[in-house]
Amino acid sequence: MNINDKISRKSFIKSSGLLLAAPFLSKFDIAMPAPSKIGLQLYTLRDEISKDLEGTLRKVANIGYKEVELFGYGDGKFFGKSPKELKTLLAKYNLKPVSGHYGAGVENKKAKGTLSNDWERAIDDAAEVGQKFAVCAYLTDNERKSIDDYKRYVDLFNKAGETAKKAGIQFAYHNHDFEFFNLNGELPYDYIAGKTDPKLVKLELDLYWVVKAGLDPLQLFKQYPGRFPLWHVKDMDKSDKSFAAVGTGSIDFKKIFASRKLAGLSNFFVEQDVAKEPVFDAIKTSFKNVKALKV
Repeated sequence: MNINDKISRKSFIKSSGLLLAAPFLSKFDIAMPAPSKIGLQLYTLRDEISKDLEGTLRKVANIGYKEVELFGYGDGKFFGKSPKELKTLLAKYNLKPVSGHYGAGVENKKAKGTLSNDWERAIDDAAEVGQKFAVCAYLTDNERKSIDDYKRYVDLFNKAGETAKKAGIQFAYHNHDFEFFNLNGELPYDYIAGKTDPKLVKLELDLYWVVKAGLDPLQLFKQYPGRFPLWHVKDMDKSDKSFAAVGTGSIDFKKIFASRKLAGLSNFFVEQDVAKEPVFDAIKTSFKNVKALKV
């Protein structure tokens, strides 16, 4: 995609294959059970987890969450616990660890448990704890200086996906907003989504960051139908575009969830990077409002 403006909203949307959307709708608009379990990305509670892991999980379960997405894995440990220990603890509170976030490991090559270092053990541990997905969470500033960096990620992500597939786990990539900014005349997301093997590399769509970049998630669903089994359901404050509890901000989740079949949605996770209110109040509000959507 050739673009000259800073953030190629118009050209991106224009080239998103709207004329091809109709046949894809018939392909993916099939009987698909709507997600009945509301998940939480535990990064939302990173401070609370560092102080009291079990107490935090108990509160998450008491609110009503049934699924969680993990983060912070490294060198064989989840939150300082072995896979077996964490699996037992999560089961105690009937929380299912559907997915987990991992680093690319390109900048910090000494870190173990990234896509670049000790990935096979990371996947084995993910399988042991019960994950269905393993997600590259973020690319640091130094890991994405040029479009050539993204060209190299096509190969890294495909290889990570192959390793994950052997263990029965689906690899995916989680976006922020920088993937939708013009870099050296090209769009990074075109490489992440458009050049990787769609069977090996799925996409976890963070709805907040897509909207923050000035794009409509529905356009992405139409451009890459069936590629988005995971979503981060995160709202945007109406006044300053900061993070907000789901249902209190400006994002139209009802409209987005109406296209979940086209997206290929399997599981979704509430997330709030920063909360202005007490964080447990925020995730209670999000749970209540997502539940009201009846998705």
